[in-house]
Amino acid sequence: MKRIFKASAVIAATLVLMLSACTPSGSVTKNEGGASKLERVKPSEVGMDETRLAKVDDIINASIEKKEIPGAVLAVVRDGKMAYIKAYGNKSVYPEVVPMTEDVVFDLASCSKVVGTAMSMAHLLENGGYRLTDRVDMYIPGFQPYEDAKTGEKVNIRMIDVLTHSSGLPSYVSPEVVIKAKGKDDPDSLMSYISTMKRIYKPTTQFEYSCLNFITLQNVLQNITGMTLAEYAQKNIFDVLGMSSTTYMASKKADLIGRVAPTEKQPNGECFLGEVHDPLARVMNHGNSGNAGVFSNAEDLAILAAALMNDGNFNGKQVLGKLTVETMTTVPEGFEHLGRSLGWDNYSPYASNNGNLFHPKKTFGHTGYTGTSFIVDPVSKTAVILLAHRVHPADKGSVVRLRALVANTVAGAVVK
Repeated sequence: MKRIFKASAVIAATLVLMLSACTPSGSVTKNEGGASKLERVKPSEVGMDETRLAKVDDIINASIEKKEIPGAVLAVVRDGKMAYIKAYGNKSVYPEVVPMTEDVVFDLASCSKVVGTAMSMAHLLENGGYRLTDRVDMYIPGFQPYEDAKTGEKVNIRMIDVLTHSSGLPSYVSPEVVIKAKGKDDPDSLMSYISTMKRIYKPTTQFEYSCLNFITLQNVLQNITGMTLAEYAQKNIFDVLGMSSTTYMASKKADLIGRVAPTEKQPNGECFLGEVHDPLARVMNHGNSGNAGVFSNAEDLAILAAALMNDGNFNGKQVLGKLTVETMTTVPEGFEHLGRSLGWDNYSPYASNNGNLFHPKKTFGHTGYTGTSFIVDPVSKTAVILLAHRVHPADKGSVVRLRALVANTVAGAVVK
């Protein structure tokens, strides 16, 4: 009887282990540090033609040869697995040449708007923090409405207007202008300036991509939660998904700084390294900013993509609810003319990185000024992450055409 009991216990334990490994988020492996990462498979195992997909190598290498970018890392996710990941060119060309590797960490620039800010705002939304129809001035006292110069009509700016870049705020303001007006280079001065600056159109009537919208969202979140955006995103998004190479203010992270790709060379001869390239995020918000500031690598962004294509779940961890993901990445009713969902770009004029072959309406993603791109097609269950640093060593490179060519080539490799 004892032998039978022991045998049964072993079988039961084995079954528990097998069942616990079968999470709804697909296959997961561990790296040397124990962090979760996507299982790497051959493209053919997830319905992709390897020969067709390999054509991206020539496209990216050609861009490097033309000095549009010094290097890049490409990751392709299909059905929750890593179908392709490869490094190209160099991580650094000044002051020394350092080859690119798959684990290099990039300044995501405006991709931070979705990876950090939109994800955090969606998390706050599903946890009862605010409503999409709430006025912004409920959370930022003194935040002014739009006022028609001719009629005097006033229209309050709502959370949904800010999230979809239809608030009426202009696209940008230089730190020099804010400092001259406010006398300080701090976050409160920047938000005070945004709160009262002229609105350039009536909310929801048009689309104006604006960093100021997402700095506003940052301040809303901080006022509601009492946490910085960096703290909130780290706790509720990055740590939950096991995105161990994703952070704000990478220059302060000793375990990451050695893998960070440098960006633009400064007058003193040094390149930005681990400091956000965007002036507002760097000078006024000191790295904790809603418009830019996240540093990450292809592996971590592949995890995020896999979660978004799996109803918010990765490796058994639910970062967002299924309905939250759907709402966040779908253009809201009445906003179809804008082509933007809640932080994400679906089919606005800025969505050229989607290429021409992925779903024309349901594909969502974002780009970053430094050369980064992140797109997800939930219909084909395919994601394309292209990380480059076109601003190194000088702000002269170009990636607009490259992004679309890569997206089309990846889409063309989907055969099943």
